[in-house]
Amino acid sequence: MKSMSPMPAILAILLALPAAVLAQPRDFPQRPIRIIVPVPPGGSVDATARVLAPKLSESLGQSVVIDNRGGASTNIGMEMVARAPADGYTLLANTAPLVANPALFPKLAFSPEKDFAPLSLVVTGPSVVVAHPSVPVTNLAGLIALAKAKPGSINYSSSGAGTLTHLGAELFKYLSGTNIVHVPYKGGGPALAAVMAGEIDITFQTPLAAAGQIKAGRLRALAVTAHKRLAMLPEVPTTGESGMPKYEFQSWVGLLAPAATPPAVLRLLNEHIVKAARTPDVAERFAREGADVVAGSAEQFRKVISDETALWGKVIREMGIKAE
Repeated sequence: MKSMSPMPAILAILLALPAAVLAQPRDFPQRPIRIIVPVPPGGSVDATARVLAPKLSESLGQSVVIDNRGGASTNIGMEMVARAPADGYTLLANTAPLVANPALFPKLAFSPEKDFAPLSLVVTGPSVVVAHPSVPVTNLAGLIALAKAKPGSINYSSSGAGTLTHLGAELFKYLSGTNIVHVPYKGGGPALAAVMAGEIDITFQTPLAAAGQIKAGRLRALAVTAHKRLAMLPEVPTTGESGMPKYEFQSWVGLLAPAATPPAVLRLLNEHIVKAARTPDVAERFAREGADVVAGSAEQFRKVISDETALWGKVIREMGIKAE
C-alpha cells in the first residue's frame, strides 16, 4: 500500500489559519528598534515614548531605544526617519509638527503624509497653562487682564514653531484678544525649564510633562484646556470655568514608520504598540499624568493626520502664524 502524502493535511491546516497569522513576519525583529524623538528630552513626546518603550520592548522581545534628535521644529528627526531604511527598525514619535509643518515650512524635503506610514496613536490629553510663580496672576482671567493692560509685556515659551505649545498659545491669543510674545525653544523640555527658571512668564504644556513641577511648586497652573477637570489636578479649573468655553484642544502623540515599510511589519508593530500601550500598568501611568490611551488602528491615526493637517493649515494661514 502506498503511503499518503502529508501535503494535503498540511495545506488544510494552513488554510484554516487566519490570514493575519500567516502574514506576520517570522524573523522580525532580530535587533533593537530605535524610536526617533525629534525633540530634546523632557517634553510630552519624549515622556510618552519613554513610558511606552520598556513595555514595547518586553512585548517584541527586543530592546527599544529612544534617540532624541531635536531641531528645526522636529524636521531634522522627521527627515531622518523618512529617509531611513523601511525595515521597521527606525520609528518616529511625534505630535502637532507632523500636521502643522507642511503649512509652516512650504519647502520641506519630505511629505509628512506621503513619506510616513502611521502605526498608531498612543495617547491624547489636554494642555495646562502654567506660569512662573513670580507672575502676578493666579488664574486665566488674571492672565488675560494683565496681558490686556500691558500688551506685549507677557511672553510664552514654545517647543518650536508648529508645536502644540506654539499653536495652543496662538489660539489662546486669538480667542482672548491678547498680545503675548512668542519665544521658541528647541523642545518641550527646554521650554518648560525656561519658565521654571523665571526666564519666561508662561507656557502651554501637557500635564504629562508639567504635573510634577506643578506639584513641586515650581510652576503655577492656571487652567486646563479640557471640558472637565483632571483627576490628577483637581484644583485647576478648566478654560470653560475660566471664561473661555471655546478654548479647548487635545494634544496627541503617535508612532510612525517610513512609508515603504512592508505591510506585514507595519501590522506586527501596530499590534505590539497597542498591546503595550493598553497594558494596565502603562495605561494607569499615563492616566496619573493626565493622558488617555487611545492606541488603535493605523487607519484611525491616518484620519487624524489628514483631518488635522487640513485644520491647522487653515488656522496657520488665517492667523498668519510664521515659522520663526
